[in-house]
Amino acid sequence: MISIEFPKAGALITSPLSITGKARGYWFFEATAPMVLVNWDGLIIAEGYIQAEGEWMTEEFVPFKGVLEFEKPDYGDRGALILRRDNPSDLRRNDAAIEIPIKFN
Repeated sequence: MISIEFPKAGALITSPLSITGKARGYWFFEATAPMVLVNWDGLIIAEGYIQAEGEWMTEEFVPFKGVLEFEKPDYGDRGALILRRDNPSDLRRNDAAIEIPIKFN
């Protein structure tokens, strides 16, 4: 349903972090989908949205971009970028997410 071009698993990241990839159109709602950046302990240190770069009302893959600004955590160099399928229905069967482990530079 989603493919991340950057960052790849284990990538060293700095702020601002540019996120790119492609996702099936149904991953988005109103052309956006939420994302969060968490530290090693799962605490959210940044949140925002990826933005579809094309017609999102399709079942085909649609390119997307997003940017997160954050401060490097004081403790630990590992974390994760989590992209969630936008689910305005709040039905659990429509939930989906991908977690990409990262390292803070």
